[in-house]
Amino acid sequence: MAIGHLFSGINWLAVIVASVAAFGLGGLWYSKALFGNRWMQEVGLSEQALANTNMKPVFAGAFLLQFIAATTLAKFLGTDANWLVGLHAGLLIGFCWVATAYGITYLFEQRSLRLFMINAGYFVVLFAMAGTIIGAWP
Repeated sequence: MAIGHLFSGINWLAVIVASVAAFGLGGLWYSKALFGNRWMQEVGLSEQALANTNMKPVFAGAFLLQFIAATTLAKFLGTDANWLVGLHAGLLIGFCWVATAYGITYLFEQRSLRLFMINAGYFVVLFAMAGTIIGAWP
C-alpha cells in the first residue's frame, strides 16, 4: 500500500481544527479552574516544579501526538461519517480503548481513582469532541 493511499480521504483542515480544539481542551481541563490542582496533587507535581520546566517541548510534543491521534481518528471515521457517527466513535474510543487502557495501567501502578477519573475523563471528552468535529466537517 502506497503511503499516499494511507492518507487519502483525510480532511486535513478538520484534523487541524480538532487538534487545536483538543489542545485547548487540555489547557482548560488541567487548569486550576477545573482539575489542575487535584491533578498536580495526584501526580506529585508542585508549582515550583512546573515553573522550572521548559514547557515548549512539552506543548510541542503534546500537539504533535494529538495531531497524530486526530489524523488516525479521521482515517478511522472515513469520508462518509457525520457528526453523530463521529461523536459515537469518539465516545467508544475514549471509554472502551483509552479509559480501559488507563484503568489497567492504574490498577497495576496502584494509582488513585481520582487520577483515573481526571485523565481518562479528559480523553473521553477529547475523543468525543474530536470525533464530532471531524465527522461534521464536509
